Amino acid sequence: MNIIQIYKQFPTEESCLKHLEKVRWEGRPTCPYCKSQKQTPMEKEFRYHCNTCNTSYSVTVGTIFHKTHLDLQKWFLAISLILNAYKGVSARQLARDLEVNKNTAWYMAMRVRNAMIEQRELLTGVVEMDETYIGGKRKGPRGRGALGKTPVVGMVARGGKIVAKRVFKVNAKVLTSLVREKVNLSEATMMTDEFKGYTRLKNFIPHKTINHSKWYVDGDTHTNTIEGFWSLLKRGIVGQFHKVSAHRLPKYIDEFCFRYNHRGETDVFETLLLKSVTL
Repeated sequence: MNIIQIYKQFPTEESCLKHLEKVRWEGRPTCPYCKSQKQTPMEKEFRYHCNTCNTSYSVTVGTIFHKTHLDLQKWFLAISLILNAYKGVSARQLARDLEVNKNTAWYMAMRVRNAMIEQRELLTGVVEMDETYIGGKRKGPRGRGALGKTPVVGMVARGGKIVAKRVFKVNAKVLTSLVREKVNLSEATMMTDEFKGYTRLKNFIPHKTINHSKWYVDGDTHTNTIEGFWSLLKRGIVGQFHKVSAHRLPKYIDEFCFRYNHRGETDVFETLLLKSVTL
């Protein structure tokens, strides 16, 4: 859903609230504090009074929209802008588009990224695995020997979903643990380069390697899919956000993974909206 559709479908605060109620409650308002469905509508305030715990609430309680004092239409526009920007959208650009200050735009974007965190099923099929390094100094060695860079490990099922995670070290113990946690070992084949940290994988899962010093593709053995994702992630970090702290980096990784995992969906706005109200 683009910003034109947002303006047409949700022109008022009331229309936004009604849609959120439909997405979150499906016509059965439920108290977020005691889970009771016994309530009295407070129509003028777009709120409900719970007859069980004697509190009042709105549909935004316990969601990313709670206590933000911003029009819901601007929130919907922010979600649309973030979803439709394949390389991400900076806080300053979001601030200009929504007519809010930079800090407010950054706060909104971080809340939207909180809703993008997903618990996915285990990866199956042909799974490519690779690591990359974000940030750090421009000068000096590149890749695994780079200074001050933050390591990120990712796995992607060909034609399927991706999982990426910031790590503190890239070694056999960390890589093995991630594979056991994220991959269905009985229904997957791993594809990696010849980094020695992957040598233990062959002990518990079918494992093929590609020697990048000779070629990048050998039949169906390659890691081009995950490397394509790294290219997208790095272009977003460098081109849009310019600099991301290691502490905040996982949120940005979640954003890029969410867009990648829901690519091609026609209703991804509704998917994220549902996650936004069911954190």
